[in-house]
Amino acid sequence: MEESNHLPLVSVVIPVKNGMDTLPACLNGIFGQTLSKQLEVIILDSASTDGTLEYVKQFPVRIIPVPPKEFNHGETRNLGVREAKGEFVLLTVQDAEPADSQWIERMLEHFVDPEVAAVCGQQIVKEDTSKNPLQWFRPQSEAEPFSYQFKNPEEFTRLSGKKQHAYCHWDDVNAMYRKSMKDSLPFRRLMFSEDTLWAKDALSAGYKIVYDYRARVYHYHHQNFKFYFKRSYIILYQNYKFYDYIKYPSNPITKKLQIIVRLLKFKELGMGEKLKWMKYNLILVLAAWLAALVFGFNARFRGMKGVESSQKYWVGYPPQGIQQNKK
Repeated sequence: MEESNHLPLVSVVIPVKNGMDTLPACLNGIFGQTLSKQLEVIILDSASTDGTLEYVKQFPVRIIPVPPKEFNHGETRNLGVREAKGEFVLLTVQDAEPADSQWIERMLEHFVDPEVAAVCGQQIVKEDTSKNPLQWFRPQSEAEPFSYQFKNPEEFTRLSGKKQHAYCHWDDVNAMYRKSMKDSLPFRRLMFSEDTLWAKDALSAGYKIVYDYRARVYHYHHQNFKFYFKRSYIILYQNYKFYDYIKYPSNPITKKLQIIVRLLKFKELGMGEKLKWMKYNLILVLAAWLAALVFGFNARFRGMKGVESSQKYWVGYPPQGIQQNKK
């Protein structure tokens, strides 16, 4: 991208690796925003080999290479923030697609309040029979933005870990930050959960954070048993390590019955599709239950050491999402 003397208002930072399946929709949605002329887009590319680099050069983007061995969800995003020239920094991912052209504008309006440090939007799933119907976005009413701030940070830090976590459902698939603040409160060096831990750090420091679920992006991962087991275990591990609470496995039979009943009510699906998605979701229930069983055993009888070693053995590197049913 050619250098310009005009500084952007918002810098959009996107970590990318072999993104050709989804990146076109992501970039077209970004450059279709009402504020597109006030944006810069930074691609943090981790050695893509599928034509991604050639493709993105048709857009006015800055490309910053990130060697795969140096990639880290926290530090790599910190790099993007440091490189950003905008007053605000929007973090998203290569397989997220803006749900409308006001996405960025809607998030930005909250920063009129000088105390707002960051805004988090919502992930949603299109009504598409190639995607899990139980995740389809079907709101009953329009969302209302809400915010959290503890001007006396001790009020937050004195809470139990589980109660702290209730305030920290942050998500870097769809989050905007005030750059001046973000430079002084970077992400931790983590391979996952850098976003929720940042929200915890922000509230512990007295910052104000906003959740606005009207600012939406489409984002979907097709999940198999292995993916969902690892994902479930990572969430349990995160809750234990960073928020100090254990979630033990519950009886999965009730959940399975609820899934069957819910899917039978979908008039848009034929019986064959209903059966396909029943099998899909029942497999996920089993994966989550087994993850909780393994985690609960290690947490109860082996403590953090057991959980750490179990996480390395059963999960290792966090699983990468896929868009369709690929074996």
